[in-house]
Amino acid sequence: MKPFAALDFNRNRSRTEVVAELRRLLPRMESIAAETRVLPFGLPAIDAHLPQGGLVPGALHEVAPKVGGDTAATFGFVAALLGRMPQGPVLLIASSRGLIRGSRPHGHGLSGFGLDPARVILVDTANEKQALWAMEEALRSAAPAAVAGTIERLDLKTSQRLHLAAGDSGIPLVLLRPAGEMGSSVAVTRWRIAAVAAARDRFGLIERWRWHVRLERCRNGKPGEWLVEFDHVAHRFSLAAALADPALSYRASA
Repeated sequence: MKPFAALDFNRNRSRTEVVAELRRLLPRMESIAAETRVLPFGLPAIDAHLPQGGLVPGALHEVAPKVGGDTAATFGFVAALLGRMPQGPVLLIASSRGLIRGSRPHGHGLSGFGLDPARVILVDTANEKQALWAMEEALRSAAPAAVAGTIERLDLKTSQRLHLAAGDSGIPLVLLRPAGEMGSSVAVTRWRIAAVAAARDRFGLIERWRWHVRLERCRNGKPGEWLVEFDHVAHRFSLAAALADPALSYRASA
């Protein structure tokens, strides 16, 4: 298994050097995202709640854990989303002082969620200011298939800037946010994830990961919540049997 590439901001390097390294790691290509109108989950119950039946590619999307203990499960959900993105490099930008302090993605773990680690370029920054700068530069390059990152503090103005950069390039930006109130942002969708016990086979081994998924906000769509599972062999989302028909819906004001 080919490991993901890594770019470290924590060295004594100028921004010019960092941009040059990003350009080396991100080969120039025609924008795949621009050719894709939406990015569906492949699960009709969820896709029916999204405009045009999927995630809008050139936009900001936020994903957050229900409580702090759900952060790892939420990262798994984000990895499964990124695995459904069009072929091409996926930039994962994280601050060493951010939400997943001291943790690094594991190649076999990413592969289990359908995200080939050979596609992943991990950008490690010293702080969130550098992380935000790296996200904007990556989006403006129009080279990756998707950009994702972890951000704790995000004000309305910064979210607008990131959303516009994603819109100009046609590339999806997925932000992993903290539990609790996330404040104001212009995110097109906002997802809240809670860990659920995984489905296991007769030997006690994990067969399908499970999450309680709540779509809190969806511009030009409608909110909803579902018990979702992910087959790590077929790399496919499905509804857990208990909620297979129909998906639970709830008021947007809940």
